[in-house]
Amino acid sequence: MCGIVGLLNPTGSPDVDGALLVAMRDAMTHRGPDGAGLWLSPDRMVGLAHRRLSILDLTEAAGQPMVNEDGSVVVTFNGEIYNHLDLRRELTEAGHVFRTDHADTEVLVHGYEQWGGEGLLERLSGMFAFALWDADRDSLLLARDRLGIKPLYFTRVGGAFAFASEIKALLAHPGLVRDVCAPALWHTLSFLTPPAPLTLFDGVFKLPAGHLLKVGRTGRLTARRWWRAAPGQSEPIPTGLSDTARREFFVRGIRSRLEAAVASHLAADVPVGAFLSGGIDSSALVGLMSRLAGGRVNTFTIGFSDHRHLNELDWARTVAGHFGTEHHEVTISGDHMEGYLDELVHTQDEPIADWVCIPLHFISAVVRHAGVKVVQVGEGADELFCGYPSWMTWLDLHHRAWGPWRKWIPRPLRAVAAEAAALAAWAQPGLGAKLDIVQRAAEPDGELFWTGAVSLWDGQKRALIPDPQAFCAVGLAGEMADIGLLPFSWLTPDSAALPGSFMAEFDRDYPGCDQLTRMTHAELRLRLPELLLMRVDKITMGQSIEARVPFLDHSLVEFALGIPQADKVAGGAKALLKQAVRGLVPDAIIDRPKMG
Repeated sequence: MCGIVGLLNPTGSPDVDGALLVAMRDAMTHRGPDGAGLWLSPDRMVGLAHRRLSILDLTEAAGQPMVNEDGSVVVTFNGEIYNHLDLRRELTEAGHVFRTDHADTEVLVHGYEQWGGEGLLERLSGMFAFALWDADRDSLLLARDRLGIKPLYFTRVGGAFAFASEIKALLAHPGLVRDVCAPALWHTLSFLTPPAPLTLFDGVFKLPAGHLLKVGRTGRLTARRWWRAAPGQSEPIPTGLSDTARREFFVRGIRSRLEAAVASHLAADVPVGAFLSGGIDSSALVGLMSRLAGGRVNTFTIGFSDHRHLNELDWARTVAGHFGTEHHEVTISGDHMEGYLDELVHTQDEPIADWVCIPLHFISAVVRHAGVKVVQVGEGADELFCGYPSWMTWLDLHHRAWGPWRKWIPRPLRAVAAEAAALAAWAQPGLGAKLDIVQRAAEPDGELFWTGAVSLWDGQKRALIPDPQAFCAVGLAGEMADIGLLPFSWLTPDSAALPGSFMAEFDRDYPGCDQLTRMTHAELRLRLPELLLMRVDKITMGQSIEARVPFLDHSLVEFALGIPQADKVAGGAKALLKQAVRGLVPDAIIDRPKMG
């Protein structure tokens, strides 16, 4: 895990300022306190820099930016490539000569030489954000991993193109103008965070999950989505199975892929631990780590002295005792939260309106003080296996009301109902959430489900903001629509356009999918990468520790996306995952009610 930053001056004049690049790099020292690197092209048109958190191959030879033999390929990289040893063997057999012992970064250099950018990306298993300069083609390639576990921001400033792991590094450039992106703010009021590629800073953008961006010699941008959250990318479901055999197929597939993911996510030359809540997700990870790690696992749990109803300390202690872990605890109160606010704003860079950021900070500090550099975390399990009780409610509402309403009520009548709902929402703002559903039902591409957590619906925001259209001045975000990173509808006061565009595109490419798969696709496009995973990345990296997410290993994700709704919800929330880890995790943990 590291911090990356770079500048490309397409005109070649003035030269890239090395001192400025160092200042931008060192604004992220927390992401890499173990070392730093800087590379400038001979013509000073390009500069790449790196802050290092040493995890794999702790030698100086593994430092970055890393250059190939003739200087034509240079990479700066943040993340982990879990299959790097397999790729290294394949590349060695193809004739490539490696200079490091086992640095995963070097696989990117030689892999690009061998397979090109997209060929390399398709072979990678891991979490990553990297920038690669190809001197022969005068081209800069930026790429973000499939699920968006690692962030990558970019902007134009002073005639140059700039990128970084965090916005604060871009803000260290004196030429960057700090204006609010109004459409991003409008959407943040609904989704609790700006949706990529937007950020709250006008002209500063985030590369969406599973996307690549190429910057040419002239500064022209081209973007493409190189991975899709969709079914049909994993082992096909055998036909002719009995219900029992079919369920066993899913359970075996989940268990085998989760075990492989946990094993690969243990690779490190430093201690690896785990966050432990005492729920099924973290308990499954700790159980598998205990079997695979070859020693006692460090586990970390947080409690609340003045919100005891949120405490899971006893459950976590049960799991820690069951697996014999080296267990660490910290208890916080409201006083801790008040004192952390200013630091939280600095750490986040942009709104991540999730209270979990606060306990996450304090438990991450305990991890760092314990001398552990890497932790495995349970994000992604709820999204893949329908773990949220609210999702079951959304599915039931879609089946009983939304579907029949859309199917049997003519659109003109739905439009009349929508107009009546709009008037009622204006007269009674407190009814906004419910009436907004009626309005959305009248739209041809209206969607019931937006994400797993919505703060304000569009109708509620319109009651707060007198002139939404004027409020959402497009600013500099239009370029992202021009290159296809977002539809123009996102730049209007219409947050419904986000889930609507996700679902419409998904329905076009994968027709006939069930509602749960559609919901999961939308969640993997917005809330998971930009809210949940960014809270993990920003807060843990603020304490210079690396968080790994085994449930989001793409092999497991692709398998889970292929499980139909009927099979996934049979037996209740997370039933398949529970069956997959029963016998590993104590029954008391599997059968306890979900908290949080």
